[in-house]
Amino acid sequence: MSSRKGRKEAARVVREQLAQERRRKRTLWVSATAVFVLVIAGFVGWAVYSEQRADDFTPPPGANEAGTGIVYGSGPVTIDLYEDYLCPACKQFQEVSGETVDQLADEGKAQVVFHPVAILDSRSTTQYSTRSSAAAGCAAAGGKFREYSEALFVQQPAEDGAQLSNDELIDLGVGVGLDRDSFGSCVNDGTYLSWTKHVTEESSRANVSGTPTVLVNGEPVTNWSPENIQAAVEAAS
Repeated sequence: MSSRKGRKEAARVVREQLAQERRRKRTLWVSATAVFVLVIAGFVGWAVYSEQRADDFTPPPGANEAGTGIVYGSGPVTIDLYEDYLCPACKQFQEVSGETVDQLADEGKAQVVFHPVAILDSRSTTQYSTRSSAAAGCAAAGGKFREYSEALFVQQPAEDGAQLSNDELIDLGVGVGLDRDSFGSCVNDGTYLSWTKHVTEESSRANVSGTPTVLVNGEPVTNWSPENIQAAVEAAS
C-alpha cells in the first residue's frame, strides 16, 4: 500500500516538475518575443525619426545641397567658414580676413560656404545665436546674405545678455536693403529656426568644435591671416 502511495507521489512530483518546466519555457518564449518586438520597434522608430530629421528643415535660397551653409562664389577651391554671430573671435576674423575671403570668391578663385552655427545660446538670455542665424537665412532669401552677415558682425552685441531683439535684427536687414515686410515676417515667424538647428547639428557631426573654423578643401587653416588663407587656396588649386 505504502509502495503504491510512494509511486503516486513520485508521479505527482514529476508531473509538477514537467508543468513548471513548460511554464518556464513559455515565459522565456514570451519574453524573447517581446524583446524582439521592442528591438524591431526601436529600429523602425529610429528610421522614422531619422527620416523626419532629414526633412524637418527648409534651407533658404543659396544653400548648398546638404543644406548646411550658404554658398557664394564658384571657384575651383571650397572655403568652409563655420561662424557664430555672437562669437567675438568670429568678428575678429571678419575684420581681419573677411575681405580676403570675399575677394577670393568674387575673383572666381574660391567657392565659399558660410555655415552660420548657433553654439553660443548659453551666453544669451534670448537664444541670440539661433535667432541671428535664422535671420541670416531670411536675408539669404532676400538676396542679401553677405551684406546682412557683415552687419551682424559690425553690430555684434556683448555676450551674457539679451542681445538684439527681433525688431533690431529686422532694422539691420532694412539697413542693408531688405524689405521690411517680407524680411520682418520671416524673422518673426522663425522660418529658418529649424534650418539653423540642422546647420549646427551637422557641424558637430563634421567635428567642428569651435568658431571660427576655416577649412580649405576640407583642410583646416589654423592661422586665419589673409596671407595664410590665400596661400591655402593657391596650394589647393
